[in-house]
Amino acid sequence: MLQTTPTPAPVAIPHAEGVSNEEFRAAMSRLASGVVLVTAHDADYGPHGEDAGMTATAFMSVSLDPPLVLVSLRNGSRMDDLLAEQPLWGVSVLSESQRHIAGRFAMKGRVSDRLLFEDIPYTRGEVSGALLVRGALATLECRTEQRIEAGDHTLVIGRVLTAGLEGADGGPLTYFKGGSFTHLTLPAKKEVEISVGVLSIKKKNK
Repeated sequence: MLQTTPTPAPVAIPHAEGVSNEEFRAAMSRLASGVVLVTAHDADYGPHGEDAGMTATAFMSVSLDPPLVLVSLRNGSRMDDLLAEQPLWGVSVLSESQRHIAGRFAMKGRVSDRLLFEDIPYTRGEVSGALLVRGALATLECRTEQRIEAGDHTLVIGRVLTAGLEGADGGPLTYFKGGSFTHLTLPAKKEVEISVGVLSIKKKNK
């Protein structure tokens, strides 16, 4: 019987600090995050300009006064290059029914985003000119206040200029364990007991 030598498992190469790319990615994938679509209008692309979009999971609020948000962009990505040239952009907080939008704008290697927007209902932001997805849980229009280089990404901090709530039905879209986008399962309406120190409070989930 012919004997074969088993293929050795790939060895994770650690950084100088002792954690490998694979270990770091696996650990951070356990942190569930919301999903947004970041959009901007590229006025210099072609005779009429073009709208660009990017799915982002590294997005957060930073400050209430002034109202600031932060999004992390991969260095050299189209959105990073675009927002380095012009400061206005939009954010649509996606709902669980908009998983297809998140997947569409997460695709790598695409040349243009024009066709990706064709069957998506949207409005154009009056302040930013960026496309805002109809039916999103919330929409924001932002102006870049600061850019911070951080490793292989750039942190873009934007001041919120407008905020819209459409009251879309359903829950939020989330990203977990580096897999597909999924919805967040909310508990059924019931009495929930919350203990705060020695004080016990009962409230209803909505």
